[in-house]
Amino acid sequence: MLTIDLYNQKGEKNGTLEASETIFAQKVNNDLMHQALVREHANRRLGMISHTQTKGEVSGTGKKPFKQKHTGRARQGSLRNPHHPGGGIALGPRNNRNYSQMMPKKQRRLALFSALTVKFQEGKILALENYENDKVKTKAFVDMLHKLPIDKDVLVVLSGKNDLIQKSSRNVPFAKTLMVNYLNISDLQKYDHVLFLKDAVKKMEEVFLK
Repeated sequence: MLTIDLYNQKGEKNGTLEASETIFAQKVNNDLMHQALVREHANRRLGMISHTQTKGEVSGTGKKPFKQKHTGRARQGSLRNPHHPGGGIALGPRNNRNYSQMMPKKQRRLALFSALTVKFQEGKILALENYENDKVKTKAFVDMLHKLPIDKDVLVVLSGKNDLIQKSSRNVPFAKTLMVNYLNISDLQKYDHVLFLKDAVKKMEEVFLK
């Protein structure tokens, strides 16, 4: 049985939390993780600012400039062709290009489980019993993080919307908060530790092991 160390808000260890072997003890597939990471980056990529017009988009007549034969010149079909001044651009940059990539859901989840397994094997996953405060305060949240065995940046995973934690952490440069259904390879690669809220571990099983 896999377990995750459970801490309270004071930084004291308060037992362990049972974890799914399907999620945290998956066979690590580096190729699949790389493919999923490339896909995430590609899907976030925006189109170019530069934009050129093709010969079908530039203004101008579509009339044949001169007759086909007996002129001594090369035959021409339109003055809007790319080799004419003012004509369209061939293979130029387009701002509506779609860079997104497809990947089956099963493969995406296996890649995510592989990344979580790596974190688990490195001892970089821990759980927080709860976080309570009478008001939104960044300093209080940072003080809590410093009490935990976290020596670098941290990804805080919530089961759902939590205004107290999300607003308290939004100005912390070494921490990022997101809900469990938005967990992704990019953030797991970027942040050293992963801190799950207690109920987020159970929620993750509901979301990803349906």
